[in-house]
Amino acid sequence: MRNPARGSDAMVRAGGASWGRRAGLAGAAIGAVAAGVAVERLTVQRGVRRSARLTLDAAGPYGTLRGTPATVEAEDGTALYYETEEPADGERTAAAAGDGVGGPTVDPVRIGGTGTATAARGGSGRDGSAPDRLRRLLRLRRAAPPQSPAPTVVFTHGYCLDQDSWHFQRAAFRGAVRCVYWDQRSHGRSGRGPVGEEVSVDDLGRDLKRVLDAAVPEGPVVLVGHSMGGMTVMALAAQYPEYVAERVTGVAFLDTSAGGLDGTSYGLPLPAAGVRAVRRAVPGVLKALVAQAELVERGRRAAADLFAGLVKRYSFGSVREVDPGVARFAERMIEAVPVDVVAEFYPAFEAHEKTAALAAFDGVPALVLAGDRDLLTPHAHSETIAAALPASRLVTLERTGHLAMLERPAEVNDALAHLITRAVTGDDGPPDEDRDERA
Repeated sequence: MRNPARGSDAMVRAGGASWGRRAGLAGAAIGAVAAGVAVERLTVQRGVRRSARLTLDAAGPYGTLRGTPATVEAEDGTALYYETEEPADGERTAAAAGDGVGGPTVDPVRIGGTGTATAARGGSGRDGSAPDRLRRLLRLRRAAPPQSPAPTVVFTHGYCLDQDSWHFQRAAFRGAVRCVYWDQRSHGRSGRGPVGEEVSVDDLGRDLKRVLDAAVPEGPVVLVGHSMGGMTVMALAAQYPEYVAERVTGVAFLDTSAGGLDGTSYGLPLPAAGVRAVRRAVPGVLKALVAQAELVERGRRAAADLFAGLVKRYSFGSVREVDPGVARFAERMIEAVPVDVVAEFYPAFEAHEKTAALAAFDGVPALVLAGDRDLLTPHAHSETIAAALPASRLVTLERTGHLAMLERPAEVNDALAHLITRAVTGDDGPPDEDRDERA
């Protein structure tokens, strides 16, 4: 998928190690910002050393769950990769694996400030959890006289991640409901989009429509989007409101924004004018980095400790409590994205404005979930989305950052199961609980 511009040997010799170090730090910083990890200050956290990273890579089961693979072409011919999990397939796989993970049982993962939960199982144990209650509901429906079919849940990931970011949700819901996971263009196993061309959020909305037409040709759909994935769902609604009206029976927006990201500071200790100046400079910096992409990638690998610290700081709200294996899992996804892909996607967020498109989901059961320590799409952005959707349930996870589905999997799974249950039962009104919940 990578096609970096190569610097000449003479340039490498002339620039020497100093350029490599500068490019490495810049590459780490920009890659981090792009993935949901921005730079507050250049401090190196040395808790995860090279040997530890290799051990975590070898032992971690995260990202190993797989479904039935397929591809569909986007309008411009880019191959979009997706995987489908049928309920029966999930039940057989879970029984064979023993714990629904597709890998060895792992130690409990600390989640936020609520103690521990077995995050590898993602709340899928036979313990009366929300995914389990949903599973029983769907089994009862299958045994009942013919009625409307259960929905297919389609998961759309964020910027510089891939479908494996839904690992814990996948573990929790397989066997319960039909699910589709896909990789956005130039991410994961999907094909590389046209090199050098900027990508718009509207492009991503059209990509999602192609995946839906191929993977879910009929029946109700529940859409789940995280960060850029939530923006993709909004772009789908803006361009295909009739599809939403006819097919979508539930929607979830996780740590995302409907617009106004040009005013986000990413936690930088700067006045508003300073933040605007930094944001104006980013596209030019990205172009410069793309011109020296090979050196940037080398430097980013050399600055792995800095990169790991940045991923933790800007992905998770409870940095010291996040399991090292989960943090390394997020880091692997982020570092796999080349800097030229980062550059092609970044301008889309400055231009993103889809508040009006939310009207297409009016009356549809909706979940708006956000971490209260998200520095990338701050909680106020989720409040704006919830205000535009009177039937929505707003869930705020305390001491939680941008990657809530990895940091607080049990709570996220519970909220998603609540949403899917509403979609199944046809309850389109607000839940009995307070719409603004904190967990």
